[in-house]
Amino acid sequence: MTRPTPEGERESERHVQPEAPAPAAPLLLIGATLPDATTADILIEQGRIAGVWPEGTDGEARTAAADRLDLTGFLLLPAPAEPHAHLDKVLTAELLRSAGGGLDDAVRAWYAYRATASHGEISARAATAAQMMLEQGVTAIRTHVDVGTQTGQRYLTALLDVRKSLLPLLEMQIVAFVDEPVTGLAGANNRAALRTAMADGATAVGGAPYRDADPVESQRTLLKIAADYAAPADLHTDETLDPAAFFLAELAAYVRESEHPYKVTASHCVSLGTQPDDVVRRVSADLAATGIAVVCCPATNLYLQGRTREHAAPRGLTALRRLMAAGVHVAAGGDNIQDPFNPLGRGDPFDTAALLVLAGHLDVDEAYAAVADEARAVMGLPEARIVPGAAAELLAIRATSVREAIARRPADRIVFHAGRMVSRTDTVRYRDDLTELTR
Repeated sequence: MTRPTPEGERESERHVQPEAPAPAAPLLLIGATLPDATTADILIEQGRIAGVWPEGTDGEARTAAADRLDLTGFLLLPAPAEPHAHLDKVLTAELLRSAGGGLDDAVRAWYAYRATASHGEISARAATAAQMMLEQGVTAIRTHVDVGTQTGQRYLTALLDVRKSLLPLLEMQIVAFVDEPVTGLAGANNRAALRTAMADGATAVGGAPYRDADPVESQRTLLKIAADYAAPADLHTDETLDPAAFFLAELAAYVRESEHPYKVTASHCVSLGTQPDDVVRRVSADLAATGIAVVCCPATNLYLQGRTREHAAPRGLTALRRLMAAGVHVAAGGDNIQDPFNPLGRGDPFDTAALLVLAGHLDVDEAYAAVADEARAVMGLPEARIVPGAAAELLAIRATSVREAIARRPADRIVFHAGRMVSRTDTVRYRDDLTELTR
């Protein structure tokens, strides 16, 4: 791809995605800049970081490494993870139009379309979007996938195929996002469809309890089904600016009273941001005490929420600072990519981090942690730090600091999953006379 850049320059971008290799030989990364601004050599063996040394020091373990990669000019970071995606819906923006642009309008547009998509189309769109994320540095994705009486299991089947095909390159968790209702007699078939999805290979239980006729009972029902399969639950929780649609406190109460033993994530939690401060403090403390994590989805919720206000529109984000202060694991996800719920998006966690800085008022290190360390914690993945023994899930990006990486979001990126390079994108810049510029 070639695109114009300032001052008459040209930039060409070349992406290389190696085919899945056999188990990698030891790999030595040379001269990488770390987040603390030091430079180091990093040895990777058996999918883990075996050693970290200040650049230029001697060491026999490093000289024994079979392969070497010069990372001079690159910032080395723990790889980001995507804790909230909808790979069943991605890349449909050209096919679908959401009349009013709000959440209900997007839901109607999607429901009218979803029965028409073929297995091949679903798989192709999902695989394309997943590889977009991989190119940006994401080595683990949690995606919600519609299942239920209206949807059937077609989208799940397609995503299971995509997960299998991408397994050597990234990890994919699939949340069975069940149609509503799930409560009462009217919800019996949806509950059965959810159980079928879990038996067929879904990773976690999902749904939108706040849209059910009985939101509190819906939360309990979904967590009970999750417990039956010893699986985590990730619920779309209170995705609205209506302060009356607020069921997060009851979710925490049920987890505490039932001693629910499996991981629970509350995604969106938009209405928490509309509550009085004393309520926010109390509920945040309850979430921390029960281990419930929160995933904020800034891009989609900034796009969908507040559209009825022509001025002084609220931001549609959850209470980030209060949750973090209480000790809640707070991650952030990109959510929708070019579909009725968000016509934009490119699967880049640095875009999500930038929105956390600009709209959520987090600092740059907090913002990156939300799309990396915290995202991995929410997904139940091993820590990916640049220390001996940590999982070698890494991203090298052409930048000198986390701030610069979020600000510029350069395309030059090298992605490591399970200790081996799985994606690399290089750019070369030229003047109008085709003279190559140094980076």
